[in-house]
Amino acid sequence: MSLVRVHNFSISLDGFGTGEGQTLEAPFGHAGHRLMAWAFGTRTFRAMGLPGDTEASFGVDESFASQWAPGIGAEIMGRNKFSPHRGPHDDEWTGWWGDDPVFHTPVVVLTHHPRPVLEMEGGTTFHFVDADPATALAKARELAGDLDVRIGGGVSTVRQFLEADLIDHLHVVVVPIVLGRGERLWDGLEALEDRFDIESTPSPSGVTHLILSRRPRA
Repeated sequence: MSLVRVHNFSISLDGFGTGEGQTLEAPFGHAGHRLMAWAFGTRTFRAMGLPGDTEASFGVDESFASQWAPGIGAEIMGRNKFSPHRGPHDDEWTGWWGDDPVFHTPVVVLTHHPRPVLEMEGGTTFHFVDADPATALAKARELAGDLDVRIGGGVSTVRQFLEADLIDHLHVVVVPIVLGRGERLWDGLEALEDRFDIESTPSPSGVTHLILSRRPRA
């Protein structure tokens, strides 16, 4: 069966995966771009259109960042990753990523508010579903064929899939900042380490890459 993967998911030293107060101008709330600063210099993220005034990195961070896309057939994301709006959808809003989003696969967006399938350039199609994690995963696997499914965030979406024990591979990037407020990843996940083998790789950029690989289920 295909794997369920999380990649490049950044958290602060105190466990927050996003800051408080998301807006159109501040997708990560008061955290700003600090959680993702490690990625801005990598070749993978530069290829997504991020600006930079230095040559793209081929080092440790790029080695991890580049695993984001290969073998992925669909993504699942929460409503707040797709949009800063709350309540019914603004049908004029098509995401943060322009006319050609970076995914180039089907994307299942978890939401309580229905919306027709949104087809974008480059092969990205957004499917808006009101479903629990297992049902959403079944839909994503149908769209992905034989390829893997990526859980793209935000924080509550990753946490819900961990709570449901549906994630096989989790790449967390611990960033050396303290946010103090926002949304924490690990809340309610006591003894998560009992389910995963965990490896840690420090980077010269100051972040630490954690790889959690699901142990065989009994």
